[in-house]
Amino acid sequence: MSELFDFAIMSELFDFLKYCQGAKSDVNKVIAGIDWQMLYSFAFKQALLGLCFDGIERLGKEYPEELKLNPIGRELLMTWMGKAQQIRRQNMKVNAEAGKLFSMLREDGFRCCILKGQGNALMYPNPYSRTPGDIDVWVNASREYLTEYAKCHFKLEDDIRFHHLETTLDGVPVELHFFPGIMNNPIYNARLQKWFKRNADLQCSNVVSLPDGIGEIAIPTTAFNVVYQLTHLYHHFFDEGIGMRQIIDYYYVVNNDESLGIRDTLQRELKHLGLWKFAGAVMYVLHEALGLSEETLIAPIDEKRGKLLLAEILNGGNFGKHFTKYGHFTQQGMAKKYFLKIWRNMHFVRYYPAESLSEPIFRTWHFFWRFKHRM
Repeated sequence: MSELFDFAIMSELFDFLKYCQGAKSDVNKVIAGIDWQMLYSFAFKQALLGLCFDGIERLGKEYPEELKLNPIGRELLMTWMGKAQQIRRQNMKVNAEAGKLFSMLREDGFRCCILKGQGNALMYPNPYSRTPGDIDVWVNASREYLTEYAKCHFKLEDDIRFHHLETTLDGVPVELHFFPGIMNNPIYNARLQKWFKRNADLQCSNVVSLPDGIGEIAIPTTAFNVVYQLTHLYHHFFDEGIGMRQIIDYYYVVNNDESLGIRDTLQRELKHLGLWKFAGAVMYVLHEALGLSEETLIAPIDEKRGKLLLAEILNGGNFGKHFTKYGHFTQQGMAKKYFLKIWRNMHFVRYYPAESLSEPIFRTWHFFWRFKHRM
């Protein structure tokens, strides 16, 4: 796909994404003009193959005659179907392991909740269409206590991260979080950690059922997710990059009546945590690319920062794995990647000075902290 991102082509892709999310729109023009191979490449790069295949199945039912005029090649369709079935099986596997992990931790006396991932999937029209990742579980316990417990119950990776431990459950990657996330700037990070502590208990009590009766997990409330998942996007924006899958997750987080009822409170918290400018950028992407209505926005649209964010998303794809600029920094070795990240983040100083300038300092400190705490 061209790095110039032809506006007409991207508009068609975004219209199709809106349709995949359940929009009741007329997609006749989209069907007529869309390049199915380009759509597949876009969906692959952004980890949206399952969601987009759901849209294709819906097209077959609602627009069968229009599809005959611009059919999807059989080989591509079969490949896509196979990927969608694989994503479904992966979700079933990750759901099962998330349910087991939550049950195990609760039985052992921990208060905990599953962050992002399978909780986000429950908001999708088809919870099996979201491409799953690892299992992130926030355990409301001290670093020392959780680390000792984990050493007895899991096979841990060699090093400990500042805010989580890494392990696997039956082949599924798991992160055991001491706290949900971090920010690079020390002042805003201190505020964020206090906010996490104030809101911990309610998140561990919000128990929901997983699909097909496979088990239960606790997931954060909408009020918590609006703030927390924005901090997660913000951190990854400076670390590796974010893709449309994470943006669509956030679309479902904010696109509900609960966030509307607490918007004033949310806005105060976003400003206090240094997230206000980035929130405006995300609102631009949600509005322009996914059609989030203006009355649902949690912050005023920031077009300048929003266009920058959208360009980064389209170039880098899921977690920045496909970046072609910045020296392909996500595909480099540790030393070269370190300096390329600094170079990349210097591009963002005039947009987000506090976080951009703090990122290399935090990353350097974190490297030595991890070295000191190796297990």
